[in-house]
Amino acid sequence: MHTPASAAPLRDLASHILDDVSTLCAQTVFHRHREAVRTRWLRSDRERAGPGSVTWKVNRERIVAAGWGRAILLQLAHPSVAAGVHGHSTFRGSLRASVRRLQSTVGAMLSLTFGDTEAMIAAAAGINAIHDRVRGASYSAHDPELQRWVHATLVESMLLTYAELVGGLSPEERDQYCAEATIMEPLLGMPPGWLPRTFAELDAYMREMQAGDALVISDTSRALARAVLYPPTWQVAWPAFRAMQLRTIGSLPPRLRDAYGFTWTSGDERSLARWTTGLRAMRRWLPAVAREWQTP
Repeated sequence: MHTPASAAPLRDLASHILDDVSTLCAQTVFHRHREAVRTRWLRSDRERAGPGSVTWKVNRERIVAAGWGRAILLQLAHPSVAAGVHGHSTFRGSLRASVRRLQSTVGAMLSLTFGDTEAMIAAAAGINAIHDRVRGASYSAHDPELQRWVHATLVESMLLTYAELVGGLSPEERDQYCAEATIMEPLLGMPPGWLPRTFAELDAYMREMQAGDALVISDTSRALARAVLYPPTWQVAWPAFRAMQLRTIGSLPPRLRDAYGFTWTSGDERSLARWTTGLRAMRRWLPAVAREWQTP
């Protein structure tokens, strides 16, 4: 059927209108979340970690991002998290998509940790707006149970990676890091007192989750894990990905590593030890401007 030439401008106009409506709706959702986050933050009477805090000490180290792979695979061990990622994320995209996702994650982390209060609130509002879309029959990204699991895996992995690649933290510093991280309760709308306040509480929660029946590695979990560790053409960035693969697989709890189907040999263990030694040495040689995120 022949389409009149005059229909093309109408289609373009309709497309522009839809784009404008979509942008307006997104802005409306963001503004709503920003005001809600600001209200919760003010009512919580919480104080942010600042210069000299353990949060700044740990999170400013670029190399600590090497622990995010471990955190993601722990998160994907929860079927509801895996279902949400499968339905709403680009984990199985190209290498370029992986880089863009990493840049977005880093940007949010920097705003939450080092930005001023308005930047922190805006970052949290953006996360909450994304979470609005991540929902299905058996999951919601706003579920406090899932939020606690995601939070705990990140905190534990950050502390572990810092200890292995930068240096040890005292028991008091580990407790302080856990306590400072609980600002995510008002930012993401979790109930007060929901997140672990001490390292002992964090460790107990992680052990309880791994000993229970909440974590089940599914075929979806396995496919997503492979996409995280081995995206298309990952060999182009071989040094970075090989280090992440060894660190992620080697630091997983053995039961979960086996359930994912990853083999782990004595040779892998020696390779991980060599990479760990090399990464620690590289960090010591780098100037601060290269090894740390730029902070205010």
